[in-house]
Amino acid sequence: MLALTSIWTTILLAAAVALGPLATDMYLPALPSMGQSLGATPDQIQLTLSIYMAGLATAQLFCGPLGDRFGRKAIMISGFVLFFLASIGCALATNVETLILCRFLQAVGGSAGPVLGRAAIRDIYAPRDAARIMALLASIMALAPAIAPTIGGLLLTGFGWASIFVVLGGYALVMALVVAFGIPEPMNPANRQSLKLRNLGRNYRIILSSPTFLGYTLTNALIFSGLFAFLSGSSFVLIDFLGVPPSQFGLWFAGVVVGYMAGNLTAVRLSSRWLPDQILLRGLLIAVAGGCSMAVLAILDVHSVWAVMLPQSLFMIGMGMCMPQTMAGALANFPTMAGSASALFGSLQMTLAALTGILVGQLYAGTALAMAMIIAACAIAALVVYLVIVRRNPAPGFEPAGI
Repeated sequence: MLALTSIWTTILLAAAVALGPLATDMYLPALPSMGQSLGATPDQIQLTLSIYMAGLATAQLFCGPLGDRFGRKAIMISGFVLFFLASIGCALATNVETLILCRFLQAVGGSAGPVLGRAAIRDIYAPRDAARIMALLASIMALAPAIAPTIGGLLLTGFGWASIFVVLGGYALVMALVVAFGIPEPMNPANRQSLKLRNLGRNYRIILSSPTFLGYTLTNALIFSGLFAFLSGSSFVLIDFLGVPPSQFGLWFAGVVVGYMAGNLTAVRLSSRWLPDQILLRGLLIAVAGGCSMAVLAILDVHSVWAVMLPQSLFMIGMGMCMPQTMAGALANFPTMAGSASALFGSLQMTLAALTGILVGQLYAGTALAMAMIIAACAIAALVVYLVIVRRNPAPGFEPAGI
């Protein structure tokens, strides 16, 4: 077993949490061909993304309290095994309804990774240090979506779309073994919480009554929804509208992930000189610039791959600076119920993202306009929430007095 504060523990936690992005990004190049194979419309295929987010939102509400009661490891291992079984179901699906059901079950199992990964970081580190470690974790984890669409495109070309889900299932089994034998239990036994409904309701009521939690969580959820708007629409915009070959989709997508990694690493570098909310504000301004640039280009009928990918890369730099700060800020006040706080955080994040994805699918009209407008709106809304709520209710030690 590794030491909890070892860099290798952080790397293994990142690999476990990365199952979530892999489950969304690896099959993006296959969405158009899956629709043709299963006789489904674009909005039905897009629903497999949104239903995954809805499943994450629902399952995390149960996964977090279970992690607070039984520890992080047991629940993560169980979740990865369920994800494996659901992935095989996706690979064997012969109609879109079965695929949607198995994607939901994938989400139920996959919810254990992100919610308990965040909780584990809060178990191990103090809030200020947790922001730095989460930025480092996010930088490592970003390698997964950087290569996932490329791998998905190659699997699609060589073996068909079902092979993507077989590979995802294999990854989940490997992660179950990694968590079982490589990572110690991070939760202090003294912090175990009861599963009584009264206790769970009290914990969630305490968390939801915190304006600090709500401010950071909504800021995070809106920025993440901007990303999910891109995930929902990018394969149709790039492949169907702009003519990018599916095998090259991952190369373009990697540029966006590089922007996210750059934002994460910038946050790590700045954390020694700036407080988390100072980094957060600058990240939000960069995200707004990226989202609005894409929207303006779409309104002006500038239709090219660069008009989509360069603004989205700028948005992702800002997002990479924002996400670790908002995660750590939301959990800062709840050291004894980090699992429940992380679950509620993730549930609100995924719910808003799922609704955004559905909106993109409904408004898609064969161009980048709907996607671009929604990304810009999400960035602007996140900045407004920061200015109205977070600035007035910062996490302890996150914002200097008088800013």
